[in-house]
Amino acid sequence: MRKKITVAICGFGNRGAEAYGSYQMLHPDEMEIVAVADPRPARRALAVKEYGVPEDRCFTSGEAMLAQEKLADVMFITTQDSDHIRFAIPALEKGYHLLLEKPISPSLDECVALREKAHETGRIVVVCHVLRYTQFYQKLKELLVCGAIGKLESVVATENVAYWHFAHSYVRGNWRRADESSPVILAKSCHDMDILRYLVGKPCLRVSSFGDLDWFRAINAPLGSAARCLDCQVKADCPYDAEKIYLTNPASGYFGGHRQWPLTVLTNDVTEEGIRKALQVGPYGRCVYRCDNDVADHQTVNLEFEGGVTAVFNLSAFTEGCYRTIRLMGSLGELEGNLDEQKVTLRPFGGPEKVFTLDPVEGEYAGHGGGDARMMEQLCLLISEGGRDALTSIDVSVESHLMAMAAEESRLHGGKPIDLAEFGKARK
Repeated sequence: MRKKITVAICGFGNRGAEAYGSYQMLHPDEMEIVAVADPRPARRALAVKEYGVPEDRCFTSGEAMLAQEKLADVMFITTQDSDHIRFAIPALEKGYHLLLEKPISPSLDECVALREKAHETGRIVVVCHVLRYTQFYQKLKELLVCGAIGKLESVVATENVAYWHFAHSYVRGNWRRADESSPVILAKSCHDMDILRYLVGKPCLRVSSFGDLDWFRAINAPLGSAARCLDCQVKADCPYDAEKIYLTNPASGYFGGHRQWPLTVLTNDVTEEGIRKALQVGPYGRCVYRCDNDVADHQTVNLEFEGGVTAVFNLSAFTEGCYRTIRLMGSLGELEGNLDEQKVTLRPFGGPEKVFTLDPVEGEYAGHGGGDARMMEQLCLLISEGGRDALTSIDVSVESHLMAMAAEESRLHGGKPIDLAEFGKARK
């Protein structure tokens, strides 16, 4: 029986608690949370009540937790994007291994500094690029490696964010402003940059990108609308109405049977009364046309990889569902798949089509196509057995951040092609 790992969590929000911390609930023999840091009393109380963390190990800040002697084997850093490095580097120096929420940092300098500190200290840093751990993308990689479609020539990938998800996270929520978090291509789609790099298996050389913030602006506010949805007299025809999204939408609302994300971001009191109160006073009850958001609501990235492989990635807020699709085109066939459907189709040229139906991903750990759970499983195994090679180590993850940052640079300059080698040098 392998050793159970101990965990300290810096930032006990949705990702820190529900996405990663709750692995303890399902596998108490593999992982134990022994300390938590969060400035919100309600989140610290949750750690005590639901996760069994001792009260004297619940700290009001990451700094306070890091001022103690080393408390655990690994620290999860799941704070806001711009706060990652100021906790990550001291944690490595203290002797912790790290599980680090993506993006590593909005600054390439900080990404590189963390990579160097990980090498210097000899500690493991696992970045939460959870898509690499899914059966779906691993099946695609397996088929590419075995030559099922010959030489890979081009890729088309789409991230359908879903209108309600985009409104929640990137208009009303924590990732609405690039200066407070990251541009959306980094905050949301460094996942996709990483998975393209993983599947192609070669470095990206150049990118160009187009996109803008078009719809979620004051000029598009309906005549007679109000600053807050609960006060609005013309919300009947507005799909972005907060009451619809958080109370009645089958995909995200309380009356759709949900009791987890996105509702737990609004309030710890996930009842109709608690949600309504949050919409009355909190940021998630604001009109989407009257927020202070500035990140793009649609963006396309063109990528050229070593060896001549090209790719097109498209992100859009304007979809009904929240899912990813991909098509990989090779010299001898093509692969097509939908992450949400857990299905991969192989079409060899001149041969019969073959469909790979993967294991269904259900329950609380269905997030990201099962990638959250599979990453946590591999993290526990890696730390307990003293391994070194993580599928999403700091070394492999920095490259996707460079790709995303270069794409944003291109977007801000009218789609100007960006050479990644030169861009990386200029940013250091």
